[in-house]
Amino acid sequence: MLAITRYRVPETETETFVKTAHEVLRSLAGSPGHRSGGLARSVDEPDLWAMVTYWDGAGYYRRALGAYDVRLALIPLSALAVDEPGAYELVDPEE
Repeated sequence: MLAITRYRVPETETETFVKTAHEVLRSLAGSPGHRSGGLARSVDEPDLWAMVTYWDGAGYYRRALGAYDVRLALIPLSALAVDEPGAYELVDPEE
């Protein structure tokens, strides 16, 4: 499954946001079921960012978000998050 969380980050908060987002990604990387993850910035809207992670399934993703160290790092980012669905099931074109 694919998890995408988008953030609106004012220019004045960019440095802190990037540091914190990388802390979250490091914490998530140690979670069972985690495949990969990264941080991206929109080329058209520089205040729009996306944290993208891949998981073995939605249960792994949701359990990882509940871990103390992940929650601790995520809380400061939550105020900047765009309120929209973020968990996506990957569709195999052969099915």
